[in-house]
Amino acid sequence: MEEASSFRSGFVAIVGKPNVGKSTLLNALVGQKIAITSKKPETTRERILGIRNFPKGQLIFVDTPGLRRPTFLLDREMIEAAKESLTSADLILTMVDAFGFKKEDHYVFSLLPPKESKKIPVFLTINKIDCVDKKTLLPLIEEGNRLYPFQEIIPISALKGDNMAVLFEEAVKAMPKGPRYYPEEMATDHPPEFSVKELIREKILALTHQEIPYCIAVKIEEMSEREDGLMTIRATIFVERDSQKAIVIGRKGQMLKKIGTRARKELEGYFQKRVFLDLWVKVLRDWRQDREALKRLGYLEG
Repeated sequence: MEEASSFRSGFVAIVGKPNVGKSTLLNALVGQKIAITSKKPETTRERILGIRNFPKGQLIFVDTPGLRRPTFLLDREMIEAAKESLTSADLILTMVDAFGFKKEDHYVFSLLPPKESKKIPVFLTINKIDCVDKKTLLPLIEEGNRLYPFQEIIPISALKGDNMAVLFEEAVKAMPKGPRYYPEEMATDHPPEFSVKELIREKILALTHQEIPYCIAVKIEEMSEREDGLMTIRATIFVERDSQKAIVIGRKGQMLKKIGTRARKELEGYFQKRVFLDLWVKVLRDWRQDREALKRLGYLEG
């Protein structure tokens, strides 16, 4: 283990309202795809950890579910997980987008450490600067300074890479001296099953509309490799209503086939081998409000 006197390390919580770009930022900071992304809000449901090593340190980034006032039991559990990340972090990266502060952003700010507390440094990252006139950024920075005593305010584009080097450099400076928490070869602490179910869910998010993206959950039933190298994956897609099941399957099974084809292609890239993907769709009524169902799906500890 590296000497603490020369090594910097710590946990960085990425927080913000839904659909502000937290997962895109995590992937950019880690340097590879750790979290799924979507234009639809509330994509991230669980704490996702990404690890970035550098010559004299290690940053552990924690992507949290979008912070908003909860509607379902699932929402409340997600928000509690995000709040827990705030209290245990060595640095908080608060994200807003460059389109101006909304009431959802003010709700996120209300959850930050008290203004008089200086125990945890808090940065403000203004994302999606590639989508606005640069003249609008200075007033936004000034407003951010009025709302909360951020240690740093850094305009970025997580998608295009603008100012990402600056953000990384400042995050490293904010880290305390400490040990390497994870082996150098690790990029995340999640097992492959987690990545598989999330990749399948990402394809459903991309191909479905209305209420479907928010009422689906994916559970991996089997994952094994044959002697000839073929990876076999069997997964169940859960929905809350029979009508939703019909939409996910589609006419003559075409939607489910499209989801499976897209997911299989990405999974073959992920595993670097051939994949046989078997998808089933089942109804688990009102699972977002059912504690036992949330345990079964892995969103709550059993």
